[in-house]
Amino acid sequence: MNQLLKGMPSSFKQIFPVNKPIIGMIHLAGSGRPEKLRRALEELRIYEEEGVDGATIEDYHGDFRDVRSALYDSQDFKIARGVNILHGGASSMDYAALLGGKFVQFDNLNATGLTPQEYTRAKGQMDIPVFGEVRFKYTRDTGNSLEQDICEARSLCEAIVTTGSGTGIEAPLTKLRDFRKIMADFPLIVGSGVTAANARSQLEYADGAIVGSYFKNGDTESLLDVKRVKELMNVVRRLR
Repeated sequence: MNQLLKGMPSSFKQIFPVNKPIIGMIHLAGSGRPEKLRRALEELRIYEEEGVDGATIEDYHGDFRDVRSALYDSQDFKIARGVNILHGGASSMDYAALLGGKFVQFDNLNATGLTPQEYTRAKGQMDIPVFGEVRFKYTRDTGNSLEQDICEARSLCEAIVTTGSGTGIEAPLTKLRDFRKIMADFPLIVGSGVTAANARSQLEYADGAIVGSYFKNGDTESLLDVKRVKELMNVVRRLR
């Protein structure tokens, strides 16, 4: 076992002191900026009330201005808010640092728009924990071994996120098991396909989960299904 992979970064446990944290997605769906913001704040309220541990505000159906507005207007929420700007690179760190975000997610650590030196400097200056992808949905194979990919990502982030082959598709347990074997107790987050039905098996290997489309009945533009949020959180509480 590679000794570099041992030890869970304290920043992950500081953000999520509970066991097996669940992070809900805010997709910023809506017909215009006022509706996107209204829906984002309502989703955050539901997540917080139902005990979801964190929420990632993502520009999936919006843009960086929608992310900024949602972050700014949600600063009084207690839920840990994170940022994922899909096409904005390192700007995610700027917004998180300025507006109370607790973490940043990068779906592609190689597409931040920064050189390795710039990335390291920016991350250190802003002191923002990063959740970074390894073998994430819709990304190309690096050609490296899994251990090489994990070691490279581990030097750039505080938690590693992996997924199934697409949005809402369950990550194979064999994949999660292989990650866990290499990563020891470094934080592993499963980022797709977690449901109330499979949470127990998925979280046997993962330290937490990012849940989006399941909470919206498979459609990221739909409203949150509060029943599904409750069902999943009930399962997770029993696991804890």
